[in-house]
Amino acid sequence: MSHISVFAIDTVQKAFYTSALTHREIVGILSSDKYDEALFFYADLARKTHNGNDVHLKGLLEFSNVCERNCFYCGLRRQNKILKRYALKPDEIIAFAQKAIAYGYKTIVLQSGENNIYKIDDLCGAITAIRDMGAHVTLSLGEKSREEYAAYKQAGANRYLLRIETTDPSLYKQLHPSMSHQNRFNCLTTLQELGYETGSGSLVGLPNQTLSSIADDILFFKESDFDMIGIGPFIPNENTPLGDERGGDFVLALKVMAIVRLLLPKINIPATTAMETLDKNGRIRALQCGANVVMPVVTEGEYRKLYRLYPGKICLDDAPRHCRGCITGKIMAIGRGVSATNGDSVRFGDRLAAQGG
Repeated sequence: MSHISVFAIDTVQKAFYTSALTHREIVGILSSDKYDEALFFYADLARKTHNGNDVHLKGLLEFSNVCERNCFYCGLRRQNKILKRYALKPDEIIAFAQKAIAYGYKTIVLQSGENNIYKIDDLCGAITAIRDMGAHVTLSLGEKSREEYAAYKQAGANRYLLRIETTDPSLYKQLHPSMSHQNRFNCLTTLQELGYETGSGSLVGLPNQTLSSIADDILFFKESDFDMIGIGPFIPNENTPLGDERGGDFVLALKVMAIVRLLLPKINIPATTAMETLDKNGRIRALQCGANVVMPVVTEGEYRKLYRLYPGKICLDDAPRHCRGCITGKIMAIGRGVSATNGDSVRFGDRLAAQGG
């Protein structure tokens, strides 16, 4: 890093040691490439220092693409009439999870569009069945009532992912018709209160999004003390109102992820599939810039193609067993290992220890 300015190194190095940056410093890092080498180096060092070299592999089971929302950027939006819809039955969810566990996954991530077509008891039954097979369960089902979140927690769910997407209320309103930004915040608070290992995240490169807004997102993640943060680049879907917009930048998304690692060194950060959609080595590059989680899809057959958030999604024709072997090989090729644990974040473990849990 000898050719990088001392100022750039000092700024990033300070973040490594203090887990803090000002809004102005974050905008400065995002707006200039002079920080990039130092940023990625120290983000990777923070990952290694606090989380070790093992990567958590978590099986992503996309069990329904039915969605009642109409978010402008998402291919699952209600008004996308071109998309063929599906909803796996609870026994099918359990069967896919059982296969994934046999492939070695210690966590199953149950993800769907936001809908109310499942009975709470049916999903609780699936959650309990997966837990009884020895895996941890992460949910990504969108906004629900406190009672529903509590029921899933009681059934055995460990974690919940609910991305805020943007903390900018004006931008959120533009992109999420008939949705309440405040309710999104309230849901995240409720999840934390119920004892979930709670994750959020954002899209990078949305139309009308500013670097200042992105800096606000990062500081919100820091202030909220989440356990997981997922950062993905915006990828336009031709069947949405934003289909003709310019997509997000891979390097900018990588920088946002790296800054999050510096400010929240003990959390879990996935190398998202969307990153590899923009860069053929995107997930590996993300793992070398602060990420410590990969979530390969474990749904089989046509369902892999029908959960179409954005175009160009990778591995649509691959079998889950192949994906497991492929990503394991790539991880080992960069000198990393695959974790044998259930994948709790170090931050969550610290919190439980402090509470006497």
